[in-house]
Amino acid sequence: QVQLVESGGGLVQAGGSLRLSCAASGRTFSTLIMAWFRQNLGKEREFVAAISWTGVMTNYANSVKRRFTISRDNAKNMVYLQMNSLKPEDTAVYYCAAKPRGTLDAAAYDSWGPGTQVTVSS
Repeated sequence: QVQLVESGGGLVQAGGSLRLSCAASGRTFSTLIMAWFRQNLGKEREFVAAISWTGVMTNYANSVKRRFTISRDNAKNMVYLQMNSLKPEDTAVYYCAAKPRGTLDAAAYDSWGPGTQVTVSS
């Protein structure tokens, strides 16, 4: 498995922006599919975005398309989530996740970070 640590969460007003970061260590990062998920109180964990190991291919949940951008820097073992035009419904704990193979979907991630809280006020 790979160790993941998220950072960059916080409190922001609706319409604002935040950039989340995820630092990875332990497994060869450049071979991993990386993703972001989120979970709010009382709700199921929700897929947000995923990125291929090259960074060329991405996939987004419909709820965040054209507002969020996932990216990665394999030289730094980092993955990012740029979040723009934030809405109160984006409030959640955001988790970074990794898997060694598969498609850019929500299934079969085997490494997870502890999460970072994002709160969007109206």
